[in-house]
Amino acid sequence: MAALAISRFGETDSLASANFLEVLLKDYPNREFQVRLWDGATWGVVDRPRFTLVLRHPGALCAMFSHPSELTLGEAYVYDDFDIEGEIEAAFEFADFLLQQKRSLAKSFDLVRRLWNLPTNSGNCKNRRPVTFDGSLHSRDRDRQAVSYHYDLPVNFYALWLDQRLVYSCAYFVTPDDNLDSAQGHKLDYICRKLRLRPGERLLDIGCGWGGLLIHAAAHYGVEAVGITLSVPQAELARQRLCEAGLSNRCRVEVADYRDLEHGQVYDKIVSVGMFEHVGEALLPEYFSRAYELLRPGGVFLNHGIAYSATYHRQGPSFSDLYVFPDSDLVPINATIRAAELSGFEVRDVESLREHYALTLHHWVQRLEAHAEEAQRITDDTTYRIWRLYIAGAAHRMRRSHLNVYQTLLAKPVNGRSGLPLTREDWYGK
Repeated sequence: MAALAISRFGETDSLASANFLEVLLKDYPNREFQVRLWDGATWGVVDRPRFTLVLRHPGALCAMFSHPSELTLGEAYVYDDFDIEGEIEAAFEFADFLLQQKRSLAKSFDLVRRLWNLPTNSGNCKNRRPVTFDGSLHSRDRDRQAVSYHYDLPVNFYALWLDQRLVYSCAYFVTPDDNLDSAQGHKLDYICRKLRLRPGERLLDIGCGWGGLLIHAAAHYGVEAVGITLSVPQAELARQRLCEAGLSNRCRVEVADYRDLEHGQVYDKIVSVGMFEHVGEALLPEYFSRAYELLRPGGVFLNHGIAYSATYHRQGPSFSDLYVFPDSDLVPINATIRAAELSGFEVRDVESLREHYALTLHHWVQRLEAHAEEAQRITDDTTYRIWRLYIAGAAHRMRRSHLNVYQTLLAKPVNGRSGLPLTREDWYGK
């Protein structure tokens, strides 16, 4: 066991754990990390590890690998069976290896035998489990419960790691060195230019969050705007911010489901940023049909949302499905486009912002980690660990192209006339 720091390995449990790690990771090519056991012993010889996996108690490896999956590894981290010091994003390459490695029958049997010889005791209290909701999936009431679960955390928790505008969606980086505030400002303006907003136009923002886009569109493009959200605290803060910006006479925010918007209301432009993931694949026809009905002929709808790659094969529910975004439903972009077209829309532009979201998430996790103690005080340690893991994992999936994020510009032509210019020059001209 050449990779062992053997000076502290005198106890049976420590030695058995080290032997298990040696067999498990024999073929892992990247040894830029260490494992530190509960008694201070270390496995792996690295002068400056990118991250250190810290086993909290003798039963940690059993908690992690008795039924290994993305979900069980995530739960073992959340409940402090193990911790990750250093670059948590780097640990996801390691997790991919653990979950995707193809092993021979002999090696699998050897690992199982060694795992059986490890202690199973754990002193950690599993005091938080995946949330469950009442009602049928994507019913109006259940969607409100799901949105409240995710978005109704104290806003000062989000303020620790979001930008100054509290924009909770992919930023737009002109250069990789842009700071988060600048990149989110670029994103808001980019959306307004894609929509080609004009003074006096009526804009509907489906899923307006804390009002960042409403404020920008009204202040810089002179529109009259309506934003909707299912989160009461979000709506209250968005109204307060609109009032402070002197925009209450031209903008309003309602607590409403997109399915319940008043029939007969017509908007010149519609936008939805980061809400689409909550709709559900079965309801995509209703979602796009409702937007089509609310949009004036000749108008455009910009839909911004996360998608799974059609080639990425998921194995069971993910950690974020159960602990972060319950009832969310990500679909490949082809399913989105098909549903939009069948609802009457013409697809005018589809742009991937995957690299931009990877950068955004990297900023978010670094900012969250920098405010770890305050985040734990505002919420609790378990909530902090859930969000740290979720954001870092999402950044990894974006970099690996398991996930993507698309802005899709949809038009409602009049007798085949879209009213759009021949080029995108005005999107980039400022």
